[in-house]
Amino acid sequence: MAALRRKFGEDYQVVNTNRATTFSAPVKKKRQRFVDKNGRCNVQHGNLGGETSRYLSDLFTTLVDLKWRWNLLIFILTYTIAWLVMASMWWIIAYIRGDLNHGHDSSYTPCVANVYNFPSAFLFFIETEATIGYGYRYITEKCPEGIILFLFQSLLGSIVDAFLIGCMFIKMSQPKKRAETLMFSQDAVISQRDGKLCLMFRVGNLRNSHMVSAQIRCKLIKSRQTPEGEFLPLDQCELDVGFGTGADQLFLVSPLTICHEINPKSPFFDLSQRSLMNEQFEIVVILEGIVETTGMTCQARTSYTEDEVLWGHRFLPVMSLEEGFFRVDYSQFHSTFEVPTPAYSVKEYEEKNSLPSPLSTPTPALTESHGARRDRVFSVDCINTSEERGRQGGTGGRLPSKLQRMSSSGKEDLQRKVLLLSSQHSEKACSTGDLPLKLQRLSSSPGPEAENRLQLKSLKVGLEPMTQSTGDLYQHSLPPTLSPALGPMHSPLLSAGGRPEDNLPPKLRKMNADR
Repeated sequence: MAALRRKFGEDYQVVNTNRATTFSAPVKKKRQRFVDKNGRCNVQHGNLGGETSRYLSDLFTTLVDLKWRWNLLIFILTYTIAWLVMASMWWIIAYIRGDLNHGHDSSYTPCVANVYNFPSAFLFFIETEATIGYGYRYITEKCPEGIILFLFQSLLGSIVDAFLIGCMFIKMSQPKKRAETLMFSQDAVISQRDGKLCLMFRVGNLRNSHMVSAQIRCKLIKSRQTPEGEFLPLDQCELDVGFGTGADQLFLVSPLTICHEINPKSPFFDLSQRSLMNEQFEIVVILEGIVETTGMTCQARTSYTEDEVLWGHRFLPVMSLEEGFFRVDYSQFHSTFEVPTPAYSVKEYEEKNSLPSPLSTPTPALTESHGARRDRVFSVDCINTSEERGRQGGTGGRLPSKLQRMSSSGKEDLQRKVLLLSSQHSEKACSTGDLPLKLQRLSSSPGPEAENRLQLKSLKVGLEPMTQSTGDLYQHSLPPTLSPALGPMHSPLLSAGGRPEDNLPPKLRKMNADR
């Protein structure tokens, strides 16, 4: 217990769910179960009318399904009646031939030697049927009717033996008793596993022999009413215990905890701890497998009502590692302990998370990055928009033909250059891409002296500071009369008339030539 508390914390409390223990819980009226804890179904068929003859058409299965007391009674009565009937037939043959009057006459040859009354005829039949063969009573060759009766007796005896002995053998070898060594936990629990609310119960195998191809299924038995008003008593609904993932296929060599995830497809999607007290349902668990020793299919069943589902509990571990093997402590098989579990349903939890939070505001870092990107990127769509505005309603009306040719010839070069400049990471690189080579080299060199020289050069050329964007450089380099009409794409630096260095002042062109 101390090791468990060190592992799970001091807040957890072990709860023994054994029904023999007393606890101060409110007494609730016991309701009728659909399936008992031992797997017996509480269903009786009545008012069959003329359908009872169907049981006689499958007589062998009817005898196997009977209780043991009726099987033993039928077994004894069948052999007793068969022996009496056959003994009576042997006595009748002796009576008709007159063998009873010459029982002690040595010169007379009877049908059956030493049969002169009914007890002797009965003993002869028992000796023949059981193949005891004492040798004192036997059939002679002077009795053809006795030979025919002997053949009939042999055939009838074989049929009766095969029917009754086979029925008793099947009755004894039924795998129902194998289900007695398959255990289910007395209670089911609801708690979180892997961050999801789950319904769980435990199964175990008491024998060392395995259950081959063990598979488990769960059914929810609950009455409901359809939207059309139809009432469905004891409606059956399938509970997913891992059918899609293969978790329903069990390797049952040690106790396993079966888990049903409560999700939107589960019938317990809107089940909370409060609503569990007012619900009425029954969970039927069916465990099927092949008995390893006999090869027969075995099925074990149990059920859990709403009173046997514990909210906020988890099963106590029963596996421990010993020296050379694993040990299973079945004394803690039914024990659970409390764990922190949300009291609301999965539906309420999802609805709560789907509501937008009023405190959710954009992150400043994201806002700053988006603003910087918006300042750096010069979209080509803006160029097209400025061109359309210049065409439609500019201050100067239509442009002169020479400027239109310059605009059309430099449009593609401008788009490629703007896209190239917008892909750069720093704002400084974007703003100095079209400066002379001498100024680019000065801007890349560190130190305050380089910055002062760069500012002087930019003042001489009439350019803006390097922190401005490429679009602003284009706009400020245009004449004031053409800037509103042409837009940023009609810069003289990018016209088709020649290189950008040709439009610079003579002193800057000389500096580039010297370099």
